[in-house]
Amino acid sequence: MLSKFFKNYVYGKVGNSRSTLVSYRTAKLVSSTDYDDLSEIGYKKNVVVYRCVQLIARALASVEWVLQKSSGHEEVDEVLYAHEILDIINKPNSKQYKTTFMEEAVSYLLLSGNCYMMVSRDEDGIPRELYLLRPDRIRIIPSRSALPLGYEYMVGNSRKLFEVNQETGECDVLHVKLFNPLDDWYGMSPVEVAMGSINQHNAIAQQNTSFLQNGGRPSGALMYKSTIEPSKREELRENLRNLYEGGRNAGKILLLEGNFEWKEMGLSPKDLDFISGKELAAKEIALAFGIPNILIGCMSSATFSNYKEARYTFWEETLIPLLNIVAGELSNWFEDIFKTEYRLWYDLDSIPALSKRRETEWKKINNAEFLTKNEKREAFGYPPINEEN
Repeated sequence: MLSKFFKNYVYGKVGNSRSTLVSYRTAKLVSSTDYDDLSEIGYKKNVVVYRCVQLIARALASVEWVLQKSSGHEEVDEVLYAHEILDIINKPNSKQYKTTFMEEAVSYLLLSGNCYMMVSRDEDGIPRELYLLRPDRIRIIPSRSALPLGYEYMVGNSRKLFEVNQETGECDVLHVKLFNPLDDWYGMSPVEVAMGSINQHNAIAQQNTSFLQNGGRPSGALMYKSTIEPSKREELRENLRNLYEGGRNAGKILLLEGNFEWKEMGLSPKDLDFISGKELAAKEIALAFGIPNILIGCMSSATFSNYKEARYTFWEETLIPLLNIVAGELSNWFEDIFKTEYRLWYDLDSIPALSKRRETEWKKINNAEFLTKNEKREAFGYPPINEEN
């Protein structure tokens, strides 16, 4: 039922656009070719980018969400683990659960620098489902203020316009973006930053493949001591290619007759040093995503303690800051949509990799002599007891 409503909504069969937004035809369009290149060259054809995106997306998708209510900026007075808002987060729509939805959302954010979510309402206008919109199908309609006039969603020749309330900023589409110093409306992807290293990594992989296909030997020159006719030269080149080139011909002995001489011209694999060059490119790609090298397999001699420390650093320096961006945008959007006083946030205690942080905090509280026993119990989440006993 709701999926049919969403289909009509996206393909422009519900609602009308205002005449004041006719100027959107001149709005900036994010080229689908750019997004295709970032996804094709980076995500689909580079194992390091694929691994980096999967690491971040699946880690954030595993986080548990809660609702918080506080009277101040620091202290949280109430935490809810069950609510209609959490029901939508845990099952955004009829085809996705929280993990797949959030993994896809974060992947879009990392690949394009932009993530767009749309709320689907029932006939009474009550929010019921959440859907993700592909970034390359969205056109932001700019305005003279900090708020865009709207978002245009395009699929083929079908278009749907989502307007932004210029007074309140409310819209049925949420745009989460990464910082872009050269664009006011669209975010910048880590893949774009790392594209030079990605191209280098891909080129080295292609070179290695070509090297193996050519018998695992560096190229050379077949030198003839006198002049040879062009037709004979091409025939000789074709014969050599058929007889000696390719992996199936590896190890064959080259037989030369007449005035021919074979001259090695290529460098040895050690001189070319493909492996170290490829590893350096992989480290630079991981650096753009904020992922420790050990987590993408660049440190073969790493121990378990190194890996555990790297996971903790990964969460502290990369995942939590990114999670704060996503959670902050979602919280503000949900407060407008559901008209609630609760803030949507994440549960840090549900993250196993941060156990080190919790142990440090608990040890600090337990050793604080100025705190009473009940104050310590409250900090740990336990009810008070009679301290006189």
